[in-house]
Amino acid sequence: MAVTKTEKRRNAILAIVSREEANVEALSRHFNVSESTIRRDLAELANSGRILRTYGGAALSLAHRPESTMDERLTANRAQKEAIARLAATRVSDGDTLILDVGTTTAALAAQLNGHGQLHVITNNLTALATLAQDPRIALTVLGGTLRKMSMGTVGPLAELALSRITADKVFLGADGLVAGRGLCEATLDQAALKGKMIDQAAEVFVLADASKLGFAGQQAWTPLDRRWTLITDAGATRAQLEPFEALPNVSILIAEVASRFASEATSELA
Repeated sequence: MAVTKTEKRRNAILAIVSREEANVEALSRHFNVSESTIRRDLAELANSGRILRTYGGAALSLAHRPESTMDERLTANRAQKEAIARLAATRVSDGDTLILDVGTTTAALAAQLNGHGQLHVITNNLTALATLAQDPRIALTVLGGTLRKMSMGTVGPLAELALSRITADKVFLGADGLVAGRGLCEATLDQAALKGKMIDQAAEVFVLADASKLGFAGQQAWTPLDRRWTLITDAGATRAQLEPFEALPNVSILIAEVASRFASEATSELA
């Protein structure tokens, strides 16, 4: 049986959404059809379980994009994460108290903090502990709670209670995805709630997210970013990915260039 024009378009939409979150307006322009036609296409794809409808668009269904394992996270976009971590470390001052979130990019930042000065690091990131413990000038506070083996981080009421009694100069957050105007997306409500408490307890907020995270909304739990914050991402981020963040009045953006083996890292800041 021949594939219809509608089926071809819906398959093409699925291919686009598998790479990044897409909105109705952009899809309408891309396929030169009305927005109502795109909405019908998205509704059909969502009904079949192939995508998730998001505000104004769609993202790949969780059934097609499951949460990454720790091994997958450790190897994915490693150079980009290390570049982001180096740039993030330049925002840390001697004497700071830091909250360090779970994640492989924040773990890369932990490696950059050794030898950085007198610091107090509060973290639920068990992957980062061995690295941070090597520096005698870093005081460590570990948040207890329930262990998520998928990310090797603690979550839950005990972690939130401990955090509620400590304040910090800066928090460095990771995320499964990051959407302008919506915030951080995570696989569980416990993760999202703890990130919200981290934001509440810190004077400055930094989100470390490589380009693959920008615009991704394929998880179900959200942490809003309603206050002033800084996005640190890598130079692989496209203009289409960055423009929604640049349009927000409460966001600063730092871009980390991924250094080659023989080239020094360069950084630039967008107002």
